[in-house]
Amino acid sequence: MNRRLIAALVALLSVGALAPTAVAATDDAWVHQIGTYDNLLSPDYDGLAPIVSASQGTTLGLGTFDQLDGELVMVGGQMYRVGTDGLPVRIDGSRTTPFFESVKFVPSLSGPVMPGTTCASLIGAVNALAQSDQGMVAVRVRGTFTDLTLRSVPAQTAPYVPFSQVVAKQTLFPLGQRRAVLVGFRTGADLAGIGAPGLHLHGLTSDRKAGGHVSSCTVGNDVQLSVQRTAGVQ
Repeated sequence: MNRRLIAALVALLSVGALAPTAVAATDDAWVHQIGTYDNLLSPDYDGLAPIVSASQGTTLGLGTFDQLDGELVMVGGQMYRVGTDGLPVRIDGSRTTPFFESVKFVPSLSGPVMPGTTCASLIGAVNALAQSDQGMVAVRVRGTFTDLTLRSVPAQTAPYVPFSQVVAKQTLFPLGQRRAVLVGFRTGADLAGIGAPGLHLHGLTSDRKAGGHVSSCTVGNDVQLSVQRTAGVQ
């Protein structure tokens, strides 16, 4: 493990050294994907295929819907849509999507995260735990967050404006201290354009009363990070 990854472990994970918990390897480590992040940003927000065409047999994922009509969060194999009201609604996979990623999540390593770590800093912990900053790593972060802000964006109509203009009109949900699960993917530079660069997370509160794209967070004293190095994207 190189010095940069070791430093990330020391800085971000609980006192001393990370004590990872190994679990059985997955029998389906491929990320199932519809669309690419580059295509989404082109901009093209039209649905490309039904979500179900990539979601069967998977348990963790994220994405959006035709015309960016809400944030998609998959936890434990159940999918939710979160619109600009911030309320998660369970869905099936019949709606189309321009961008969706999911995996059968069986984490290979898990460990505690140092209280006070921000979501912006989590990528260092993910890379350290996965022992790589390349490829695509599935991520789950769950526990109590002392400060959690999620978001959603309004549905769009053609001709589409750039994504930066869409985000400028986002609705933020400042939730304060909440128990929640955040899920998503860390995309390395070798897969640039396939997934969102860096760490991309969507989340749900434990009571399933709020959700959305993770805008910011601060980790509390019981947060666990779990990662799964995937075989790639298909």
